[in-house]
Amino acid sequence: MFRPKIPTNPTPNGLSIPSVIPSGVEPIATLRHTSPPAPVAQPSTRPAVQLMPGTALALVGGGTAVVLVVGTVLVSMLLAAAITGVSVAVCAVVLRSLLTSQRTHR
Repeated sequence: MFRPKIPTNPTPNGLSIPSVIPSGVEPIATLRHTSPPAPVAQPSTRPAVQLMPGTALALVGGGTAVVLVVGTVLVSMLLAAAITGVSVAVCAVVLRSLLTSQRTHR
């Protein structure tokens, strides 16, 4: 009841294809899979992108503006973190001083 049943191999050669085809069953034809032909590259009908001097100048100006804005934001965030750290340090020094002075005056 609790022993596992091990299936027996129907073919002595170890292959999963049965060596005897049962009667009434026709063998399935083998199919040959061929790869589709490789696509042929079509020449592009679009013209290549050409940069005019005004367009290049606008791109350089836009890139400079983006760098300046991102730099400003990052510097302001760093400055905010530094100001917060200094204010926490000042508060800690004041609290320490107050607690020390209370202990000595008693």
